[in-house]
Amino acid sequence: MDLFTTAAGIEFLARYGHVLAGITWIGLLYYFNFVQTEYFKEADGAARTDAFVKLVPRALWWFRWAAMLTFLSGLILLGSLGRGLTYDIGAGALMGTLMFLNVWLIIWPNQRILIASNTQIQGGGEALPEAAAAAPKAALASRTNTLFSIPMLFFMISSAHLSLGGPLVHASIVSMALVVLIILAIQANAVFGKPGPMASIKGVIACGFGLTVVLWALLSFL
Repeated sequence: MDLFTTAAGIEFLARYGHVLAGITWIGLLYYFNFVQTEYFKEADGAARTDAFVKLVPRALWWFRWAAMLTFLSGLILLGSLGRGLTYDIGAGALMGTLMFLNVWLIIWPNQRILIASNTQIQGGGEALPEAAAAAPKAALASRTNTLFSIPMLFFMISSAHLSLGGPLVHASIVSMALVVLIILAIQANAVFGKPGPMASIKGVIACGFGLTVVLWALLSFL
């Protein structure tokens, strides 16, 4: 099989890139939520500022561009599926798309403010006034992405190995509507709401698995 001139080869490369970029993206998402955030709670001000100036920008570069590559390669794969698009991969793709938008439209813009503010502090200046509002916005979007990642990965894998709902064209309208409404409601909370139980690591993990069970039930039994 010619990797670069056949449809099958291009699809394979897109899938390989999708998996590789996805591992990088989700791995860094978990690093931010499970490691860095907890460290920042305990670090003194100078150490936290130094990390924001020297560490965070590097990690965010890989984070946002891995998200971009995951999204673009995913579009190629979705295009290759056509009418073969399954119900579960449709749900996973919706969550993955919202996660990508959260990275580029909420997390990264607000993290840029925090980086600039900490750079100014390290230089002897004052914190930017908008930094106080930027931090919780970025944190909530990041927690929401962590929540989404658990069912998203479940459904991406189930599309090939479990096949919950069959082809999307044969899906139940009621089931599809409920799944989309639940996902969009959670996304609306990411923009306008509060973290609630997602504020803790245990909470966001529990919510992620709870959402997986709810969406799995809707996809499987309606």
